[in-house]
Amino acid sequence: NDKSILITGGTGSLGTHLTKTILGRWPDVKRLVIFSRDEQKQYQMAQDFPHAKYNAIRYFIGDVRDSERLKTAMKDIEYVIHAAAMKQIPASEYNPMEAIKTNILGAENIVNAAIENGVGKVVALSTDKAANPANLYGATKLCSDKLMIAGNYLSNRTETTFSVVRYGNVLGSRGSVIPFFKEKALTGKIPITDVRMTRFWLTLNQGVNLVMRAIDSMHGGEIYVPKIPSFKVIDVARIIAPNIPTYEIGIRPGEKLHEEMISADDSRRTVILRDRFVVTPVVAEWGYEIPKGSRMPEGQAYRSDTNDLWMSEADIKNFIKNL
Repeated sequence: NDKSILITGGTGSLGTHLTKTILGRWPDVKRLVIFSRDEQKQYQMAQDFPHAKYNAIRYFIGDVRDSERLKTAMKDIEYVIHAAAMKQIPASEYNPMEAIKTNILGAENIVNAAIENGVGKVVALSTDKAANPANLYGATKLCSDKLMIAGNYLSNRTETTFSVVRYGNVLGSRGSVIPFFKEKALTGKIPITDVRMTRFWLTLNQGVNLVMRAIDSMHGGEIYVPKIPSFKVIDVARIIAPNIPTYEIGIRPGEKLHEEMISADDSRRTVILRDRFVVTPVVAEWGYEIPKGSRMPEGQAYRSDTNDLWMSEADIKNFIKNL
C-alpha cells in the first residue's frame, strides 16, 4: 500500500498474475505501471484491469532495450519487478544478438535507470537455465543476474538495492508443458523430448509469492531459490492424456535433460532457510550480512533429478484439475 511499482514484461503470465495479486491484496497501492512492448497484449490486459476500475494502474509502452524510455517510466517508482526477457531457447540460439540486447543490455538499462531515479528495490526474475548454463538463453540470464547483483556496488550513493529470484518452468503459464500437451493430445500423439527428462514444479501463485517475499526481506545481492518439488515430464503427459501415445523427438538445441537451480560451485555460498535457498553474492563490499540459516553442503547441486521433493500422481492430477 502507498507504493509505486513498475513491472517490466507486465503483460506476460507472471506479470499478469502479479498485477492481479497486487491489486487484490493491496487495494491502496499508489501506482502500478505495466511496462511492455506489445500494445495488443496491453489492450487485452486492460480489458481485465481497466483504469476506470483500478485507479492505480498505468499501461506504458516501452522496451527494456530503450534506456531513455525506462528512465521516464521509472520516475517516482519505488519498487521494480523486472520480468521482461527473451525466453525461448531455440529462438535465442538462432537470434543470439537479439537475446543479448534484451536480456543483458536490457538488464544494464534497468540498473542504470533505477539508480538514476532513486528506486528503492529492484527484484529481477531469473531462471534455472542461468545456473551452469548450457545454452545462450541461460548464459544471457547469468549475465543479467551478475549485472543486477553488481548494481548494489553502483548504488551506494542512492541506496537502491538489487536482488534476484530464480526458478524454473511455471506450470500453467503460456508456453508451459500442460497447455502444450493438451493441445497435442487433440492430434492423437504427444511428442516428448526425452522420457528421462525432469523439471521443477512451480505454480503461478508460488512464483508471485516468492517475488513478494523477496521485496519484503531483501537486503540486496541475494539470489532467492524456492524449495519446490520435481516431476517427470512423461508423467504429466500420461496424466493429461492417459490413452494418447507418446513419442520421443529428442532434446532441442541447448536444452538440458534435468534442471539445475543452484550449481555445485555455488553451494558453498548458499544458505538454507525453511522454504527457500539464498545464494549469497560472491563479493559484497556494500556491507552484505549473510542470513541466518544452515549452510548447503559444499559440492551439492540443487537439481530436479536429485531433488528430495517429488510431485505424486495425485498431486499432478489435482493441480491439472484445478487449473
